[in-house]
Amino acid sequence: MTHRERWLRTFRFEEVDHVPDEEFGYWDDTFARWHQHGLPPQINDNAIADRYFGFAPTAGVPVNTGLLPAFEHKILEDRGEHQIIQDNAGVICMVHSNGTDSIPRFLDWSLKTPDDWEQFKERLNPDDPRRYPDNWDEVVAELNNSTVPALVNCGSLFGCLRDWMGFENIAIAIMEQPDWIEQMMADLTNFYIGCLQRAVEQVRIDGGAFWEDMCFNYGPMISPKLFRELMTPRYKRITDFVKQAGAEVFIVDSDGDMTQLVEHWIAGGVNCMFPIEIHAGSDPFAMRREFGREVLLKGGVNKRELAKDKAAIRREVDRLVDLVAEGGFIPHVDHRVPPDVSYDNYLYYLRTKREALGIPDPWAAGPPDPDSL
Repeated sequence: MTHRERWLRTFRFEEVDHVPDEEFGYWDDTFARWHQHGLPPQINDNAIADRYFGFAPTAGVPVNTGLLPAFEHKILEDRGEHQIIQDNAGVICMVHSNGTDSIPRFLDWSLKTPDDWEQFKERLNPDDPRRYPDNWDEVVAELNNSTVPALVNCGSLFGCLRDWMGFENIAIAIMEQPDWIEQMMADLTNFYIGCLQRAVEQVRIDGGAFWEDMCFNYGPMISPKLFRELMTPRYKRITDFVKQAGAEVFIVDSDGDMTQLVEHWIAGGVNCMFPIEIHAGSDPFAMRREFGREVLLKGGVNKRELAKDKAAIRREVDRLVDLVAEGGFIPHVDHRVPPDVSYDNYLYYLRTKREALGIPDPWAAGPPDPDSL
């Protein structure tokens, strides 16, 4: 069984030889700590780590749906321990000079007024030839014959606007300038569909991925009612469009407690919840009880339990075994692994997960040569 077959059959609730072996990734600080405890120094980013640990890959359809051109990333001021920078979205923020992972301190935003949006749209031209690689014909042939699932980036309706405007500003605008917010979301929907036209026409696409990050540990950043009015119909336009290429699974990446939005994502064709942060209040068991096979699940392993002892890790894996057996669920850590999880604990988690779920151990003959990855 190829990984593509396994991935699709899992999400169709069909019989598989074993659930796909996937994980979410790691913070840079985690790599730094693990390098002191046995992880080879060559393993220093998520792509290399996925290959080193032997996880099943997915293939991304290489369509650039970002700002083109992006704003220039530049250092505006060096304050020793901190730097004031302009990021690729034109946002001014303060970051640690040493690259420590943390949320930046935001100082100014690139999108403030409807006039700013007209300038932003110049960077959101779906027909910009740079959105597709020069070797696109080769990419199409490779993807259409691939044995791994092909996923396309379907964009963001709220998360990107929040990143460009700031949370407080978008929250106020939704109340005071709703027509402007709705127009921007409509423009974004048209932009994503325009960007993906060529891919949908030529590539066998298995799934689409949205990014929103629009929930706290107390629920969503906007009300479910506003979400249903502003976003659900536009998700539906995008998912219906991408389904023409065969896509069955539409994943949304949103941290926090996403519970109140699940039904509205499903109504928009977005059927797979990810990464299902446990400590923030998201619960894969509750989602399955309420929505049955309408909802697909990806994530759900509480990262905080991995920082405890091995008994806690075993309990965390064991509690998910029956849910995995039902199908429609790929379990993995519910966000990037933080540095308080030791390397030894993480390796124990992988062994325990693979044994409990019947996943073949890619390290049965030992870990791979890191220089070969």
